[in-house]
Amino acid sequence: MEGIKILDLSRLMPFEYCTLLLADMGAEVLKIEEPGRGDYMRWLPPKMREENAAFLLLNRNKKSMTLNLKKKEGQDILRKLVRDNDVLFESYRPGVMSRMGLGYKELKEVNPKLIYCSATGYGQSGPYKDRPGHDINYISIAGILGVTGRHTGAPVIPGIPIADMSVGAFSALAILAALIAREKSGEGQFIDISMTDVALSQNVINLAMHLAGGKEMMDLTGKEPYYNIYETRDGKYVSLGNIEERFWENFCEGVGRPDLIEHHSSKGKEKERVAKELREVMLGKTRDEWVNQMKDKDVCIAPVYSIEEVLGDPHLIHREMFAEVDHPVEGRIKQISFPIKFSNTPAEIRSPPPALGEHTSEILRKMGYDKKGLERLESDGVI
Repeated sequence: MEGIKILDLSRLMPFEYCTLLLADMGAEVLKIEEPGRGDYMRWLPPKMREENAAFLLLNRNKKSMTLNLKKKEGQDILRKLVRDNDVLFESYRPGVMSRMGLGYKELKEVNPKLIYCSATGYGQSGPYKDRPGHDINYISIAGILGVTGRHTGAPVIPGIPIADMSVGAFSALAILAALIAREKSGEGQFIDISMTDVALSQNVINLAMHLAGGKEMMDLTGKEPYYNIYETRDGKYVSLGNIEERFWENFCEGVGRPDLIEHHSSKGKEKERVAKELREVMLGKTRDEWVNQMKDKDVCIAPVYSIEEVLGDPHLIHREMFAEVDHPVEGRIKQISFPIKFSNTPAEIRSPPPALGEHTSEILRKMGYDKKGLERLESDGVI
């Protein structure tokens, strides 16, 4: 994506993930932040030395410029920036950008090739478009929360914000698709992406079962003995994912219970008996003993890690999924590497997360502002 320039007006983790992916792939991303306050994520706990730990994981390879979009001159500066940028990404509630004269209708007049991506909780239209919300609300409406933990008798909140992080990846995908389309048509376009819509699109299994009249495909929510979590002797856990019968057979042989092989798809009380007996079996050894015992038996088993253990996993280290970068304030900070391996155009870390407004003067000078002009913009509260 070298040569692609992106204006990032978004705030908070889900949207920072979108532009992180694009920046890692070579795009030039400029964060437009509120003077004095900046991206909300910067100052929320947990902090490293001064800035939020998640912010530092999500904002490498980007530049930062402060700009007050409530000021007319701030709006004028953004319009000038739009002329020379390929993409504008924002996450305000529907209508906010238009009320400032910075909606797609207005900005495409400035740059007809502009790709304008708006990511929101419920989308730009519909009965819920103006509602506030967070991940827990979006996955509720998408039907994900209602089936998560149903074997416990009540919904269970997932360990990560599913809709939030998914919308970041889907927004990056949408922007890439729009860039390809522009290569053919020469025109930009508006992208309306909703966290709720994204979450719903991933709820395939449960929707398919419902559309098939309630017939079960497979239950991946903890009801089945072959796809479940088991406590081990040391109070830790292993995860089993032996959906296919051949993996289940290997597992049963591996734990010394070949008599359970025929009960892969048992129902009712027989299934409950198998699950109970497996829970007792798995308590017989420690987590790592079970994992080591199964490593050569072609079984879908994994240790349930703490975050500290994740950082030390030999496979993830081999995959180079962790990196470090020098930060002028925070020192040497750990990063999660780009998750996709390209043979010819590998993603890379080029620069640490920017300080608030670090590149404001540099960018405005390129736009023709001199020292006095910069001082005036600062005193007027524009930057």
